[in-house]
Amino acid sequence: MSRALIAVGVALLVLPVTVFAQSKGKGIRLWNLTSATISSFELSPAGKNEWGPNQTLNDKDKEVDHDERLRVTGVEPGRYDAKVGYSGARQCFVRDIEIKADAVFSVSDKDLKDCNK
Repeated sequence: MSRALIAVGVALLVLPVTVFAQSKGKGIRLWNLTSATISSFELSPAGKNEWGPNQTLNDKDKEVDHDERLRVTGVEPGRYDAKVGYSGARQCFVRDIEIKADAVFSVSDKDLKDCNK
């Protein structure tokens, strides 16, 4: 009987640690490898032109500097197009980005298409 109580006690101690560890996942993150600071970043399911919220608002200074990572929220794993904005109203697109759960995806200068200005 005492072994059963010990097993239950250990399970009750370990369970909160396991739940906490799962909730502390890194989530989906954008890694800005472009040569400039990103001032807006919106995602749409690939080919749909249904743009979501500006993800840079998730950052403390509302911008994503070169080599900085940004937590992306409200997005499920899948394939997306991105609208990338820079200061001076410059805007580019990145097509067909694969986004995986709890993973980092990057955008670099070579990925940018259909830029204005």
